[in-house]
Amino acid sequence: MTSTIDLPQQLGDGMNPDWPAEGGGENYVSTSPNLLQYWQILVRRRLIIMAIVVVCVIFGFVVTLLSSPQYTARTQVEISREQKNVTNVEGLESQREGLDSEFYQTQYSLLEAYSLAERVARKLQLGSNNELFAAHGVEEQSGGGPSMSPATQRRREQKAIGLLLKHISIEPIRNSRLVNITYTSQSPVLSAKIANTWVQAFITASMDRQFASTADARQFLEQRLAALRGRLEQSERNAVVYATNRDIVTLDSTRDQDGRTSSQRTLASFDLEALNKALNDARAARIAAESRTGSEAAENSPEALTNPAITQMRARRVELSAQYAQLLVRFEPGYPAARAVKEQIDAIDVAMARERTRVVASRQLSYTEAVANERSLEQQVATLKAQLDRQRQDSIQYNIYQRDADTNRQLYDALLQRYKEIGVAGTVGASNIAVVDDAKVPTTPSAPNMLVNLALALLIGLALSAITVFALEQIDEGIRSPEDVKKYFGASLLGNVPLVKDNPLTDLEDPKSQVSEAYFSVRSILAFATNHGLPRSMSVSSTRPGEGKTTSAVALAATIARTGKSVVILDGDMRSPSLHRFLGVGNKTGLSNILVGDNSVGNFIKETGRPGLHVITSGPLPPSASELLSSARLEDVVKKLLESYDHVVIDAPPVLGLADAPLIGQAVEGVVFIIEAEKSSRRAARAALQRLEAFSSHVFGVIVTKVDFSRHAYGYGYGYGYGYGYGYGVKDEDVELSGPRA
Repeated sequence: MTSTIDLPQQLGDGMNPDWPAEGGGENYVSTSPNLLQYWQILVRRRLIIMAIVVVCVIFGFVVTLLSSPQYTARTQVEISREQKNVTNVEGLESQREGLDSEFYQTQYSLLEAYSLAERVARKLQLGSNNELFAAHGVEEQSGGGPSMSPATQRRREQKAIGLLLKHISIEPIRNSRLVNITYTSQSPVLSAKIANTWVQAFITASMDRQFASTADARQFLEQRLAALRGRLEQSERNAVVYATNRDIVTLDSTRDQDGRTSSQRTLASFDLEALNKALNDARAARIAAESRTGSEAAENSPEALTNPAITQMRARRVELSAQYAQLLVRFEPGYPAARAVKEQIDAIDVAMARERTRVVASRQLSYTEAVANERSLEQQVATLKAQLDRQRQDSIQYNIYQRDADTNRQLYDALLQRYKEIGVAGTVGASNIAVVDDAKVPTTPSAPNMLVNLALALLIGLALSAITVFALEQIDEGIRSPEDVKKYFGASLLGNVPLVKDNPLTDLEDPKSQVSEAYFSVRSILAFATNHGLPRSMSVSSTRPGEGKTTSAVALAATIARTGKSVVILDGDMRSPSLHRFLGVGNKTGLSNILVGDNSVGNFIKETGRPGLHVITSGPLPPSASELLSSARLEDVVKKLLESYDHVVIDAPPVLGLADAPLIGQAVEGVVFIIEAEKSSRRAARAALQRLEAFSSHVFGVIVTKVDFSRHAYGYGYGYGYGYGYGYGVKDEDVELSGPRA
């Protein structure tokens, strides 16, 4: 009937010299399943849990009934990542900025910003009237109106802003660009008005921020443009002045797509190009004149062949030669007509010779002129080359000035273009926020919701009860399971005694009762405590009074006597004796008389009315019980009683605060220690056991008393989960929680 294991070995060794630390020994392994342990805790603390839950539910019900109806207005907006580019001009914001993961979180935070609430409060003039305060049930001492002082108006406005921020709710719709903006108050009209105004104020604030950033950018660009304009003018002036001083005359220039001057033509390079071309022509003319001068005869030269005069004279001579030949056919050469024709032919030959001489002279003159022209052009080209070389040397510095001017011009043009674009983009007023649904005046209240509030109160009650139970379990040092005896004390568990409604001694009369079975199980285990079987002498003690020490002593003695043994029980508690009341005998004389020197021990033994069981009461209360027990007299009395009885059981006083129990433990074979379930402190019990061990008292084991099995689904009850069918179970409401007292 008990729930111990390896008891013979444990009982033989007595108390473990290595006391386990609080919370369990190093090698200890709990055998209780966690879920069953939790269930056991719930069963044990069920009244506390039910009380907390019921109180919370009732509180939630009362609060719901007393709460004013709340109306929630909702407006829905769409927040796009990219702004609408109406002008097709890039604004200040980057096109990829909307792709950042924090974009929407930034928008949600802006929707809950203090500045936005301040804008709404001022637009609706909520600080100047009591509409908002009345809608939230806030008492405002100062009335609204234009007669308010600035300090009062500012204070009311701050209070109104706090109410707005407290009751506005931003609810993003998952996996979408939509956001619900809700406002809750006791006024449905005001809720709708504030929800719509909140959205409009947010759109206006976004555009104001955009315009403000544009204005700042334009102001910055204006300053930069003014500075660049001066630098550009100075760099261009430097280039022109340097070109003038160095006689660099630029005829034309071109710029590439980046705005840099890529090529230039100066006057010197243009003149050199023209003179070089003329020199080439003159050189060609000179070569041609030179070739004509000495290469061919005058009459066959191209000039002679193409000369009109020579051509006419040659034709006339041909005619005259033909006439002369005809005349010679008929007449002699001296014939006057023939002689006249001959003279004309000779005159033409002279004229043609003279003309050919002139042609030869003209060739020579042309050659001379070509040579002179070529040399003149060569000199001019050489002069221009020298001038151009000098200009090329000067153009290095000139190009530096020109590049500086080009760079400044590029920067100036870019900033000017950006300045114009920002001006256009900043004045359009496009927004990336669009209203999807305006807030409508709600017709039904959104709160309080009875079912939701009750469910919430239930959850809060369960949470509070869990916290309370956890705290109680942490501060509770009582014994709650069989494993706790070994876990916290390192002692053997002799058995568990159930909590009963009436006097447990009455149940002992029935050998099949749970109490009788429990103590019989303890007696059976004690039979393995010594080499000779059941200890012949033992004392029963506890940490403090009221743990069932006296009841256990009487029950053990009665159980042993029931087996046919003769047992005498002594009341060793000479400070607060109670054994005589349990057994219904007188207490005029007893153990105290024996200890002071009365040797007639048999005169103090009384009948108990139970077969085999006798008792020696405590007798008169001595001035100092510790002095009587500290002598060897008690040990002699025990030895003398063992000559006549099989077993001696001593009901010892509690251990803590007294030296009696350890002294009694030295006079017997061992001590049976009593611990009340769930009531005794583990620390106090451990200290008591350690004190007994310090006095060299052998502890047989621990009996856990007053175990309420109706509160344990596991633990103590697993040893008594069955019965004999005689109705030994006790209902919880019939159990007297105080239990029997020692």
